[in-house]
Formats: sequence, structure tokens, C-alpha cells
Amino acid sequence: MNEIRDILIGIDLGKTESQISYYDRKAKEPVSLSMKVGSSQYEFPTCVCKNMDQDVWYFGREAVYNAKEQGGILVEDLYGICEGTQSVQVGGEEKAPWELMGIFLRKILKALGTVEPVKHTKCMVITVERLTGTMVENLQKACESIGFSQDGYMLQDHSESFYYYTLCQKPEYWSRSVGWYAFDQDDVRFRRLTMTSNMKPILVTLEKPVSASLSAEAEERDRDFYQFVQETLGSGMYSSILLTGNGFHQEWAVKSVGLLCKHQRKVFYGNNLFAKGACYTAKERSEDRNLSRYLYLSDALVKYNIGMDMMIMGSPAYYPIIRAGKNWYECRTTFDMILDGTDQLTFQIGPMQSNDKHKVSMPLPGLPPRPERTTRLRVSLECQSETVCKITVRDMGFGEMYPSSKKIWTETIQA
Repeated sequence: MNEIRDILIGIDLGKTESQISYYDRKAKEPVSLSMKVGSSQYEFPTCVCKNMDQDVWYFGREAVYNAKEQGGILVEDLYGICEGTQSVQVGGEEKAPWELMGIFLRKILKALGTVEPVKHTKCMVITVERLTGTMVENLQKACESIGFSQDGYMLQDHSESFYYYTLCQKPEYWSRSVGWYAFDQDDVRFRRLTMTSNMKPILVTLEKPVSASLSAEAEERDRDFYQFVQETLGSGMYSSILLTGNGFHQEWAVKSVGLLCKHQRKVFYGNNLFAKGACYTAKERSEDRNLSRYLYLSDALVKYNIGMDMMIMGSPAYYPIIRAGKNWYECRTTFDMILDGTDQLTFQIGPMQSNDKHKVSMPLPGLPPRPERTTRLRVSLECQSETVCKITVRDMGFGEMYPSSKKIWTETIQA
């Protein structure tokens, strides 16, 4: 790797195998990192292993080897572990899911071959097939446990990685619709990416998937996929087609490849699309901002705004807290405010691209009586899904004269 500072990283965290890529500023594109010098061995098992004798952790293929040959304790299904909250016993020691993931990430970053990779990383993006609340929490804790600030990393699902990968290619590859065939052994899913160019911002949508099963026998498999391509592409206008996952191979896809390439469609195939897409995200969102005119309508997108009417610098003003157009797992913020003549907070909630708002009040029962403007509150908002937001309010008191009551109030609001 020729990058030593301001490193941009994309990690595809897979259920069984993972990948890492970095942005090569000379080549001006993401580069997949091989786990073996001189080879194209980009994927590595999503697992860690502890050698009890040496008190050393390993990851990937080294972890598998150490467990088999030297009696190390192998922790497999790291992806599945991080979908839950249950701790894992490793040599008599309990490890939380986020701790194991932190170990895994730290080891991956060391493979970049740079000193203090966390310190010299400008942005790291982790992508997974699907983000749940528990997975998000474990990944956030893991990233922060190895030294990343909240601004130093991002999370996204494979669909969003697909979006960034696609729109960071040459414009002629996505000037019309883009098709995506995702293989999983004998099953294949199709999704179509489209744009609504007559709106500002330009709305980008990835349609709901359509699925099919394929025969295991080569000739029948080609026939099945050919028919599925006919059904899904139809007479639509496509600039390019992308194929991902395990289950596709050009050896059996004789007729179907010809159909995919018809009408001068550009066809991409590879299992490093998501890692590279995550890397493109890091470049776009931390530096370029070339896609600021586009809004990707992901399933995880928050489509409402939350704010409050306040006195700011002596004048009444609307204070935005949660802004629509971001993924729910990116929406978390904390601010302090001085309460004035009330024992409740009032939030304004309104849909994206609309001025309509409705009010939601949050009572603060048990708030100690104090003179006006002598109660400081710490207010935290954190989205738990695209429609649910959790509010936490802490009484911070007001200096030595009015110490904190330690009271905490929580409220969950549904948009």
C-alpha cells in the first residue's frame, strides 16, 4: 500500500468472508488488499483466534491455521455473534460481541502495513449485507474501542455500497437504469437502480428485489438465468449490469452472458464491489462531495426532520436536531440547553420536503424547582430505526449553586 496518511478504507464485513480496500490516490480508485503478497487472495474468513500460550490474537486464515495446528481457540461466525448481545467464552474469559469485533478490525487494519493505521485513517466505511440495531451498536462500540472518533468511521449496507460504487463510475455507465444480479449459490436476486432527474435533489431508488432459483446442472442453469434476465430486463434501457456473489461463472453462463451484453450494456462482475463501494463512500463523503445533487432513497433513510423552537443569541429561532436525508444509524446528536419557565420539552416533527410540522411534548416529572434559567439539560437524540427516535434528557444542574439531581428522562417518538 502506498498510502501512509489520510487513508480512506472500505471494509466488506461478510457472514463467512470479508475484504478490505483502500483508496489509491495515484490510481484514483479503490484497490483491494490481498492477504497474500503477489496473489489475488482478497477474501479472508470472518473469524478470530486466540493462542492461549502466547496470549496473541489472529484473524482470517491465520486464525484458522492457528486453531488447527497450534490449539488456539477459534471464534467463528463473528458476523452472527455481532447480530446479538450474548458474550462468548474465550479461554475462560468472557468477550462481548463488540470486543471480538474490535479485535478483528484492529488486526485487519494492521494488514495495511502502516504504522498507527487508526491515527492515519481519514475515514473508514464498514459495509454489511443488512444493518440491524444490534449490529449497528456492536460495530459502533468496536470502532470506538480501537480509537476511532464518531466522525472517523461510517456504516452502511450492501445496497448503499452498490449505489456509491455505481455512481463513482463513468457517467455513461449509469446514464440510464442499472441492473444488479446478486447470486447466492443457486439463488439469484435482481434489483434495478433508477433516477428521478426532474427533481432537486435527484432521487435515486433501488427497487425491491425479484428472486429466482437456478438449476445445479450447467446447461439448465444457463437456461434458467437466461429466462430470468429476459423477465427482469425486459425492454428497459440499461447502461450497465453488475453481478455479485457466489454462484455465477462464465463457464456455464454461455447464452445468458450474451443476453446481458446486448444493446452495448457494460457488464461488471466481481466479489469486491462492496468493499470498493465502501471505499468510494469514504472518498465521496469525506472529500469530494461530487454526489451532493443526488439523494439515495435507501430503506434506512430518515424521511423526517426533528427540531425545537428556542431562543438563540437572544432571538427566537428554529433549531434543527435530526435532519432528513441521512441513514437512521448516522442520526445521533447531543446538545445542552437552558430551561426557561417550563417543565417539559416540545419537539417539532415534519416530513422531508415539506413545511408541515406537528408538535410532540416530553414532560420532565420530578424536575427540581429552581429559579428561571438555572436548569441546564443535556439532550440526546438517537434514531433506532428509520421511523423511531429515542430521546434522553439529563439534569445537569447549574454549577455549585444548583447541583444536578442525577435525574434522567427518556422518551421514544414515532414519526
